[in-house]
Amino acid sequence: MMNYKSFTFAFLFTLLSITNSTAQSKIIYPKNEFRAVWIATVANIDWPKNNTDSVEKEKSDFIEILESYKKLHYNAVIVQIRSNGDAFYPSELAPWSRNLTGKEGKAPSPYFDTLEWMITEAHNRGFEFHAWLNPFRATSGANTEILSRKHDLIKHPDWMIKYAGKYYYNPALPEVQNHLTKVVEEVVQKYDIDAIHFDDYFYPYTVDGEKFNDTASFNKYGNGLTLADWRRNNVNTFIQQISTSIKKIKPWVQFGISPFGVWRNKSVDPRGSDTQAGQTNYDDLYADPLVWMENNWIDYILPQLYWSLDHPKASYAKLLKWWSENAKNSAVYIGNSTYKIKSDADKKWDLPTEIPNQIDYTRTFNNVQGNAFFSAKWFLNKNQDVTQLLAENQYKFPAIPAAVPNFKKLVFDVPRVTSVIKEKNELVISLQLTRNNVRYVIFYGTEGNSIIDSDDPSQIIDRFFIHKNNNHLSIRVPIATIENKTNFALSYIDYYGNESKEIMTQLPIAVVKTH
Repeated sequence: MMNYKSFTFAFLFTLLSITNSTAQSKIIYPKNEFRAVWIATVANIDWPKNNTDSVEKEKSDFIEILESYKKLHYNAVIVQIRSNGDAFYPSELAPWSRNLTGKEGKAPSPYFDTLEWMITEAHNRGFEFHAWLNPFRATSGANTEILSRKHDLIKHPDWMIKYAGKYYYNPALPEVQNHLTKVVEEVVQKYDIDAIHFDDYFYPYTVDGEKFNDTASFNKYGNGLTLADWRRNNVNTFIQQISTSIKKIKPWVQFGISPFGVWRNKSVDPRGSDTQAGQTNYDDLYADPLVWMENNWIDYILPQLYWSLDHPKASYAKLLKWWSENAKNSAVYIGNSTYKIKSDADKKWDLPTEIPNQIDYTRTFNNVQGNAFFSAKWFLNKNQDVTQLLAENQYKFPAIPAAVPNFKKLVFDVPRVTSVIKEKNELVISLQLTRNNVRYVIFYGTEGNSIIDSDDPSQIIDRFFIHKNNNHLSIRVPIATIENKTNFALSYIDYYGNESKEIMTQLPIAVVKTH
C-alpha cells in the first residue's frame, strides 16, 4: 500500500504533468548550471550517423548537433572519442575507429584530425568539450578479424579477458593501467579539452552464467583481500592514477565520471539508497564513487539516473536526494535519459513533461549544479514537444557552468576592450588582460535603460571562446545577437571556470540599432 508521503509525492508530480510545467513564476532560472549532452559514437548511436559517410557529411551532421543544442542553451558536449580500444584522433596507442571510417585503422579521407576539429567547432559555439573515453572495454563483439593489427587485443592478448562475447582490458594488470593512463595523457597533452570523462563501464555488468576470469591475476596480486575488495581496489588505483596524471599535465582540465545511478541498495548496506536495483556500482561493477569523491580524485560526479521521478524500484527523486546527500568535494550533475522518451515500458516517459519536471526537481537541491542528457539524437528533429517545453521554460535563457569545487577562487582581473571592428555580420572585439589565463568571455546586454545585472541569465547574450593570436585576444560576436540592445558588459571565465567581475563597455551604435 502506498504510504502518505509516497502518495503526496506522486500527486504533486501528476499535478505538474497536468499543468505542463508552464507556470513561469514557479520556474527557477539559474545563471550557473551545467547543461550537457552525450554524443555517442559507439555503434554510430549519435554520430557519425553511418560509418561510411563522407567527411563532408560527418562534419555537417556534427555541426547540426551543436547548432541544435546551442539553440536550447546547452553549454557542454560530452563526446565519445574512444569506445573499444580505438580512437577518433591520430594516435600511436590505438587505431582509428571503424565507427568513423568504416574500417578500423583507416584514417579519414580527406584526412583531418577529427578530435581537433570537433573541439574547435564546439568551442566556437561556446561549448565546453568533455572528451569521453571507455577505458576498459576493448571490443564490442568476439570477431577479432575486423580489428586493426594495431589494436591492443592483437598486440597484447595477455592483457585481455573475454567475457559474455566481448573482450575487456584486465584492470588488475599494472601494465594495463599504465597503458590506459598513457592513452589519457596523450589526449590531455595534445588537445585543448575542458575535461576527461569516463562513464559507467569499469568491471563489466554481470551476465548470468558468465564468469569474469581474473583468477590468475587475483592469485598473483590479491594480497589477502577478498575478490570484491581487490577488484574495487584495482579500480580505485586506476582512478587515482588518472587523476594525478591529468592534473600534472594541465591542472585546469577536469576529471569527471558518470557512474551507474545506484551505489548500493539499502537492503545490503544502510548507507545505500532506497532502491531495488538489479545491479549496483559497488557490488557488480566494483566501482566506488564515494571513495573517489572523498579522496578528491574527481572534479565532478554525474550519476546516470535513467528512471522516472517516482519509479517503484529506482526512483529518480529518491536517487537524486541520495546523491545530493552523499556527494562531497565534487560538483554534482545528474544524467537524464532522453532516449526513453515515448519508448519505454514505464509509461511516465510518454508524458512530454517528464524531463522538464526532472530538471525542475533537480534545481531544488542547492548542491546539484546541472544535468546531462543521453543521448544527442533524441532532440534532433525528435521529441519536439519536449524541446519546446524546455525552450519556453527550463532552458529559456542561457546558463554558464560554475567552477567545480576544487577550482573555485576569486578573480580580480577584468577584461578591457581595446577595439571593436565590424567584419561582415560580426563584431571582432579585441581584449587586453593583465594575465593570459582567459578561456571564455561572457557578454551581457540589455535593452532601453535597463541596468546590467550579471546575476540575471536573461541578460546573457552568449559565452564566447577566446581566440588567441600571439598576444592578441579577441571574440567574434554575431551582430544579430545584439540588435536593439543598448547597454553592454563583459566578464571573463578563467581556465578553472571562475568568472571575473563584469565591466561595462560601449559598442558602435550603428551596429547595435536595427534600421
